[in-house]
This record gives sequence, structure tokens and C-alpha cells, in this order.
Amino acid sequence: MMDRLHLSSTIVSLLFISLFSEVNPASFKIVNKCRHTIWPGFLSGAKTAQLPTTGFVLNPGKSRTVTIPTSWSGRLWGRNLCGQDSSGKFACLSGDCGTGQIECSGSGAKPPATLAEFTLNGDRGLDFYDISLVDGFNLPMLVVAKGGKGGNCSATGCLLDLNGACPSQLRVMRPGGAGVGCRSACEAFGDPEYCCTGAFGTPDVCRPSAYSLFFKRACPRAYSYAYDDVTSIYTCAGADYVIIFCPPPYSSQKVFGARKDGALLPLVSKSMIYLSSVHANGASLSGLLQVQFTARAASSAMVLFLFWQLIFPL
Repeated sequence: MMDRLHLSSTIVSLLFISLFSEVNPASFKIVNKCRHTIWPGFLSGAKTAQLPTTGFVLNPGKSRTVTIPTSWSGRLWGRNLCGQDSSGKFACLSGDCGTGQIECSGSGAKPPATLAEFTLNGDRGLDFYDISLVDGFNLPMLVVAKGGKGGNCSATGCLLDLNGACPSQLRVMRPGGAGVGCRSACEAFGDPEYCCTGAFGTPDVCRPSAYSLFFKRACPRAYSYAYDDVTSIYTCAGADYVIIFCPPPYSSQKVFGARKDGALLPLVSKSMIYLSSVHANGASLSGLLQVQFTARAASSAMVLFLFWQLIFPL
């Protein structure tokens, strides 16, 4: 009788531990701080089921929270300048997924597109996440881990609008208008040296190019080319995530300005700012204006003003 009671007690204890140690689904709060409407899209990884929603509209100043299953992997991006095309199908000039509908339904973004990539509950129970510019840039993005444990749980993103300062060789223009994207060198030229393919398919051979360094110097924590792993992948455990499109200047100044989160590189380089308004007609890579300044040479008010000019043209 005592053995049965002991066995029952053990089973109940194991069930209790299992119940409370189970990894809960994560929540992604997606926030639109752009001055215009965006259409976020989701694409699940090859061995991961598609989410109940794979695309939706998000008006300026609005947010939407999406529940993400345990062990999900995939990517999230923003579509811009969307509407009905001549055939009546839904289409976007920037980040289009090509389904003809708001839902992307298993289709990914047409480059160039800024990507937020996630693998949840991966090795050692950690979430792995990054902002990737390997497929180019279309919208500023910021990812913030909330309430997580383990890993570094650092914020990552590309906070600056790179469309204005994009080298002319990479720039994507809207008909009769301004830039709507900045392609990667791989997408623009298809050269194995830029794509890290063929003879350049290993990290010891495929190195940063002048074009990938344009992205890296502006957005130090973002992936700039295929093997940019060391300074671009971040980890956390049991976190929820806030993904902000077009994060305003105070996001970095107020929330991250004095925060030491253990990341190797800052969210925004303080030694190089690209003035997108100067390059309204495009610029060659060698002709990009670089503004060098130090903390002694520039007041915090001037830094905030420059960030404002870079991010709010959207």
C-alpha cells in the first residue's frame, strides 16, 4: 500500500514538473511607427507549419500581437506601397510576396526586403534571432526581447532609413519617385563573390565586400552578408518579442542609450551617419557622404536631430 502511494506521489510530482517546465508559445507584438500603412508578412521555415495569419494590414501607430507556436522558425518582413494592380490583384512595390492577396500563404518577400528571422526553442532551449539585410533593405526594423532568460537577449535591428543613401548601383526606385529599396550586391550583380556561392561558398573565402560594409557600418548588429554570424545572431530563452517598423529616434536614445546589453556592436554606429536627404538622386558607393563625429564634437541634441532626419522621411 505504501509503495503504491509513493508511486502515485512520484507520478503526480513528475506531471507537475512537466506542466510548469513546458515551453509556452511566444507572442510577437508588431508595431507600425511608420508614417504610412505597412503590410507585415510571415513565412515559416521548411519544417515548420505556416501560422494562422501570414499577412495583414497595419495602419500607422497601430500594433497587433501574434501568438507564435513553440519551436517555430521563420521570418517576418514589412510590405510597403501596396494596393490593387491593373488586374485587380493585391500587389506591393516593396517586399511583395507575389500571391495577389494580403496573405502570403507560404511565399516569401521579393528582394530587397529587411527580414527579422527567428528560430524559437532551438539548441539548449534558446531562441535565435536576427535582422538580416542579406536580401537587401526596404524598411527600418527593431527587435526587442521582453522577459527572457539566458542568452544575451540583446535588441537588434537596422534603425536607419537606408533608401536615400543607397548606392546607385543597388537602389530600387518607384516609378517617377524616390527610392523604395536597397538591393544586396548578390541580388544586383549575381556574382558568386557577393552571393557566397560556388568557389566562394565557405566563410574563409567569402569575405565582406564594399557593398556589404555599407549596410554593416550603418546597422552594425544586422546581417550584412551570408557569413556575418558573429556580430549578427542573438539569443534569448522564454522571451516575447516586440518588432517595431520605422522605430523613432527615442527608441534607441531612451531605451538603449545607457543600456549595456553585452552585444559586441552598437545598434547604430556613432562614427558614421549617412545623410539620405543628400542623395535624393542616388549616389555611387565611393561618393557616399560620411559624417564623422565624436561625443566631444557633437551634442546629444545634434545626434538626435540627425537620427530624426534619417528615420522620419518615411
